[in-house]
Amino acid sequence: MILSIKPIQCASCIIILPMYYITCLVFKDLTPLMCQQSKSRNWLMLAWKAILLFIFSAQQNDQHALTTAMKKIMYYNMRIKTVQRQLNEDLEKLNDRKCKLQKLPEERIKLFIFAKKTLERELAELLGPGKGSSDRSHNSKAAESETQKENDSATEVTSLKQKLLTKLNALNERVTFWNKKIDDIETIYRNEVKQKKKSHGLLIPFLLIELETVGNIHFEEGTRANDWFNSCYELILSRFCTWDFRAYGITGVKVKRVIKVNNRILRLKFEEKFQKFLDHEDMHNPENYQKMLECLFYVFDPQITVKKTQLLHILEKGFKDTEASKLPPTKEAVVLANNLSMCECPRIEFLQQKYKDDKKNSVEHEQFRHGILLITKVFLGQSMQAREHDAITQANYPLVNSVFIPQNYIPNSVSGQRNCDCSIRQYKWFVFDHELVLPEYIVEFEYITMVKAHSLFSSFNNVILEESKKFSEGPLLSQDLKADDEVMKMEPRIKPQSKLITLDDKTIVSLAKTNIYSHIVSLNLHGNSLSKLRELAKLTWLRKLNISFNEFTCLDDVYHLSNLEYLDASHNHVITLEGFRGLMKLKHLDLSWNQLKKSGDEINVLCKHTTSLLTLNIQHNPWQKPATLRLSVIGRLKTLKHLDGLSISEEETTAAMKFIAGSKVTQLSLLQHSSSKEERPRVLSISPTAKILTQMSKSGPYLHLNGNWHLKVTALNLDGQHLFEISNIEKLENLKWASFSNNNLTKIEGLESCVNLEELTLDGNCISKIEGISKLTKLTRLSLNNNLLTGLEKHTFENMLHLHFLSLENNKITSLCGLQKTFTLIELYISHNYIALNQEIHNLKTLCNLVILDLYGNIIIWNQENYRLFVIFHLPELKALDGISIEPPEIESAKDVFGGRLTSDMIAERQGHSNFTQIQELNWTSSSIRTVDLIPVDQFINVFNVNLQNNNLTSFSGLIYLPNIQVLCLNYNHIESIIPRGKPQAHLTNRQLLYQKVPSSGYGQQGPSKINRETISNENLPPMMQTLEVLHLGYNGICNLIQLQLNRLINLRFLFLQGNEICQLEGLESLVLLQELVVDHNRIRTLNETAFAKPSSLLALHLEENRIRELSKLQSLVKLEKLFLGYNKIQDIAELEKLDVISSLRELTVYGNPICRKVLHRYMLIFRLPNLQILDGIPITSDDRAKAEFHFSELQARKNSLIPFTSPCMDGSFCQVKASPIKITNVLLPDGFSHYLGHDFTLTPEVEDNKNKNTGILTNNPRSIHAEIAFQQLRGMTLSPSLLSHQNVAPPTTQIYQSNQDEGRDPGSNFSRSNRM
Repeated sequence: MILSIKPIQCASCIIILPMYYITCLVFKDLTPLMCQQSKSRNWLMLAWKAILLFIFSAQQNDQHALTTAMKKIMYYNMRIKTVQRQLNEDLEKLNDRKCKLQKLPEERIKLFIFAKKTLERELAELLGPGKGSSDRSHNSKAAESETQKENDSATEVTSLKQKLLTKLNALNERVTFWNKKIDDIETIYRNEVKQKKKSHGLLIPFLLIELETVGNIHFEEGTRANDWFNSCYELILSRFCTWDFRAYGITGVKVKRVIKVNNRILRLKFEEKFQKFLDHEDMHNPENYQKMLECLFYVFDPQITVKKTQLLHILEKGFKDTEASKLPPTKEAVVLANNLSMCECPRIEFLQQKYKDDKKNSVEHEQFRHGILLITKVFLGQSMQAREHDAITQANYPLVNSVFIPQNYIPNSVSGQRNCDCSIRQYKWFVFDHELVLPEYIVEFEYITMVKAHSLFSSFNNVILEESKKFSEGPLLSQDLKADDEVMKMEPRIKPQSKLITLDDKTIVSLAKTNIYSHIVSLNLHGNSLSKLRELAKLTWLRKLNISFNEFTCLDDVYHLSNLEYLDASHNHVITLEGFRGLMKLKHLDLSWNQLKKSGDEINVLCKHTTSLLTLNIQHNPWQKPATLRLSVIGRLKTLKHLDGLSISEEETTAAMKFIAGSKVTQLSLLQHSSSKEERPRVLSISPTAKILTQMSKSGPYLHLNGNWHLKVTALNLDGQHLFEISNIEKLENLKWASFSNNNLTKIEGLESCVNLEELTLDGNCISKIEGISKLTKLTRLSLNNNLLTGLEKHTFENMLHLHFLSLENNKITSLCGLQKTFTLIELYISHNYIALNQEIHNLKTLCNLVILDLYGNIIIWNQENYRLFVIFHLPELKALDGISIEPPEIESAKDVFGGRLTSDMIAERQGHSNFTQIQELNWTSSSIRTVDLIPVDQFINVFNVNLQNNNLTSFSGLIYLPNIQVLCLNYNHIESIIPRGKPQAHLTNRQLLYQKVPSSGYGQQGPSKINRETISNENLPPMMQTLEVLHLGYNGICNLIQLQLNRLINLRFLFLQGNEICQLEGLESLVLLQELVVDHNRIRTLNETAFAKPSSLLALHLEENRIRELSKLQSLVKLEKLFLGYNKIQDIAELEKLDVISSLRELTVYGNPICRKVLHRYMLIFRLPNLQILDGIPITSDDRAKAEFHFSELQARKNSLIPFTSPCMDGSFCQVKASPIKITNVLLPDGFSHYLGHDFTLTPEVEDNKNKNTGILTNNPRSIHAEIAFQQLRGMTLSPSLLSHQNVAPPTTQIYQSNQDEGRDPGSNFSRSNRM
């Protein structure tokens, strides 16, 4: 029967619908609904809309849940990688320590082996001279005959032989001694690595539990700042008694880590059960309540080997499942103790007995110093002491909640004789109700041991202290080193010999003592500096070859020695066996002490080209997979009898065969490690999908085995199968998730047909190149951690349009250029590689979706200053970097530090290449640049033109290092000095302080005092930027040219300083090559004597829009051709007369000055400057010059009557007589000028100003005699422009000035000067 549903009044209400209705709607089957609700169509429509809204909301919630889950997984993945990184760092430190400890033993071993091989060569030569030239039997007969002839010589040979053998034995003993030292150090190292992994081994499972339980279980690591940490610490110390551990040499305990467990489910159960118990017993007395709550230690069963699994199970699900915790069924109660001895002593005794039975080295006991405690919160309830003969079960104690046993009643207890009463308070508890035991804290601790003979850890402590002191301080090894020296000094001593670098026929004949190549069957080249053996191609009959202690990196040149049976290539630098072929008769091969890494590749070569090999030594090579190396070699090289100096047993051979059989991909292995599920399970886990699915599908698809079973396989997990290659998976066309981690793969192959692959994991292999995956276009996750990758090919990821996760940690990658087109990438983990250049970060700037980046452990972290801020600035979309989330303050700091730096990386990014030698110009205008940092500078050798206009530079910064820069434009910046400005001067006047605060005030803009300016200018600063010729510094707010230090630019030819706050021209006296100077629109008032170089090469000077009133100190401008003085404050026409000293002047502007309102300035300038060609932008014609001559001719004619004369004075001397005023009636002035002067205008000679100068002008410039006296009267006179305009006779300059004011434009804009900018 279908339930009725009320009409829905509001779409936002919660709708509860029968599953039958929803099923019908989902499958579009409305028949039942129509049949039963045919009369209620309105209701049906409302219900339909509500159901659709419900489904749509469910889809939105589902999408939101998926997004949240993905964020959670990303977050915990980042945290887990951080833990793994910390572990790797610790292991790296241990490895470095081990290498330092082993350095001295290795050096001693190499020394002795070198001496040993040298003596063996001498012994071989002694026993058979000419042995390499003929057959051994022939040599023996010759030696016997030689012995019979010369008995004395035979005696010497016998004596020398005995000495050689004695010294060889001594050398072997020293090699054995130092090898034992290396083995001891290696054992200690392995134990410490094991302990480190054990210590970090719980952190990752804790994070996984947090992720899988969605935070219902949370772990928190404590510090001294946490009260609960200090409480746990004090609890452990209070429950530790030294007398209990005295027999084991333990004197104390040190807490290393405390982790708080927050399990909400277990806590709720505990509180609920506890509350029910209290309610039932009606116990409200606080004292009774406190007595029944106790903190006790959980007692682990010492015989359980997998303690980690048991601990994790307890933390997640409590003590309920006894089968999971592997407790005997008779122990129904949870076993607890209130002291450390009852928890730890059984474990110590059990492990001590175990290692005693196994007869293992006492050095390995180091791991027992460390332990784990589980502190629980327990409600004991009603308790009683256990009866002696009754088993501790709930049936035997039905009325109590817990049972306890005192320490004294426990058999085999360690109470014994003691001076304390701790044992009286020590109890072992048994709690029947598991839910009343709540795990709260996990404590990792370490015992402090007493170093004494026969104690548990004394051997370890002695070894570790001894080794650390020995190899850090040489004198402590004096006895061993002395013994080494004595052995080396034994007779016969090794004589130094010259080392061969190359081989030739003559050298080979000399070493073999024969010139017949076919007779050479043995050749010893030990102890030279050879790197090639091509000259041995003729020795086809060679059977024994020794090339130890040379410089070989490969063994390609021995392929033609087909009869070779013995080859010693130890103590070289061999990195690969590629090319090592054709040695089918080789029986003995020594490759120890080289640089071989790829075990899979090297074994393949030996298996293929050395089929008769009996003895092989490959010790002391940095193998990538050392743990399985011996089994791999024995299983592949079936003829081998001895490996690394040890005989191969039958058991080893059998185990190796099984190992090799399991290292191949077969149909059975595919069925056992695969899954056929179509969808990825919705679980919160960071494990590969293939691993999750194969663990969930224990039965696997092989239950439905048929002809097309391979088409059903969607997940494949072949982790840890020791694979050497990926094969036999060509038919898995529907494979989506695959994992091949922790194998021996050297390349990616066999995946071409798996085009539907979405997730691929290849961690922990020996892969050196990413290839064979270009067709996997659906790939979303790719992991290649812990391999041998050196680079990322550019075209590898181009077709992967769905890749959002890439992990390449712990490789040897140097560049990120191959990731430029992975636009969909969200997470990139590439820590612990060899990325060094900061320009590699620019390769990631196109990845707009990248939110998590891990570069920790790369060289760039140390090379790049402020590395973290640098990455944050260039990748603004990042949310987490190196396992640490990015906070807003960091983003702001990154902008402040890197917001205005022009670097080589930025240039390379814009240019698309880093070949800076091709760049000739740099144009970075309006880019907010504050500093320039172009490194390396020598790559910018061809840059000659730089334009950084409209930026935020305060100095030339890194531009001063550009070697060939010629043109530099820095307009609209904030330049204060060529080099970065130092500390401000401490002593400033009040005016200068006011100017610093308010520059527009005009006060104090002269900067430092005159004394300071002279001091600064006289400093012997070295020149710089000697190739710079053109410099633009307009509109920079410059007020002091001395601080600018322009004197150092000695080869400058064009300088533009317009639009600044300059009030005085100074600091330019060293610019002797300067040809054009632009200082328009500044605050210059006067020109001083040190303004220009002497002599000056200046050809053009721009001084427009300043505050100039006087034109003095221009004598040094002897070559000046262009002078621009427009819009200044020149009022006196006498200032224009001072321009006479510049005879080379060809162009002049004076418009916009007050003097321009005087009528005669243009003709006066034309008349006085004969070489002038352009005035105020108007070319000067011959008519203009004729008018100027004509207008001033009459004044010149009147000159004689105005010249002063002398007469005798009363004392007999001559006195000057003052001339009487002259009334002008017939002077013809231009264009009716006399009309404005009036008929009674009188000229009075003036002698107040510049008498000597005016007289000099009159005598030195006869051209001006006609007009001199008239100008003396007219000087300083101003005619009203309105008066001139009334008669329409205004001069051209006045008209121009008036028109400029009327138009309201900027002064000087009507005159174009192409040579300004």
